[in-house]
Amino acid sequence: MKIELQAYGKVNLGLDVLRRRPDGYHEVKMIMQTVKLHDTMTFDTVDEDVIVLSTNADELPVNEDNLVYKACRMLKQEYQITRGIRVFLQKELPVAAGMAGGSADAAAALIGMNKIFDLQIPKHKLMEYGVKLGADVPYCIMKGTALSEGIGEKLTALAPMPDCYILLAKPPIAVSTKMVYENLHANELKEHPDIDGMVMALEEQSLQGITERMENVLETVTEVRYPVIAEIKACMKECGAMNSLMSGSGPTVFGIFTEKEKAEKAADAIRNRKLAKQVFVTQPYNV
Repeated sequence: MKIELQAYGKVNLGLDVLRRRPDGYHEVKMIMQTVKLHDTMTFDTVDEDVIVLSTNADELPVNEDNLVYKACRMLKQEYQITRGIRVFLQKELPVAAGMAGGSADAAAALIGMNKIFDLQIPKHKLMEYGVKLGADVPYCIMKGTALSEGIGEKLTALAPMPDCYILLAKPPIAVSTKMVYENLHANELKEHPDIDGMVMALEEQSLQGITERMENVLETVTEVRYPVIAEIKACMKECGAMNSLMSGSGPTVFGIFTEKEKAEKAADAIRNRKLAKQVFVTQPYNV
């Protein structure tokens, strides 16, 4: 038996950090949006008791250091599955980009294992397994437009994002999420994104209301260290983006456009200025 699944990336339309908790975790309030850009994963059962992971992306590990491998192993152990699984990961999403690419792959692995071995695990239970792998994994199982609270594990489905074009650009830098959070003085932040207002704008299906509230407090750390992020945002706005923002802890920047032609012209401008090589025009993915 063989199945193929898509693992969709995400952007944060709004990202607020409310406080640093005594246990070191940060309490967040974010609006997540799935995009149509995705990795493709192929699952195939084999008779011997193995997990074989392969990928087109040389920089990714294919052993227990990969979340896909961990997800497969978790369900194999939990449900005492003696048959093996072969997974091929066709990577299209940028790696370490603030788009939950690894979490999306782990989510697809849990869904794929559930389907291929007919485990009949309900979605809410799959999401519980997901949180053991990473804070973004439950959301990547859920997909669509969602409010994320707590440390990212409390999810509330929201009205879907209106149709638009989303330009994604990942500059050739590596940003450590750990570094960003360690340098964010969450308890001293003077300004916070209007997340509640964005929820209302989604209810009203007002793209203008959504884009004018786009804000990410993590930019206060990342933009200072990596000026290219601000340059990409400015380039997108110059080319007609309603607004532009860094996704997650970066370094991917996204812009919202009403017209595909404008988004594609902005993509060309970013490439021509050598601000980023990994540039994609996509759309919101709503379940």
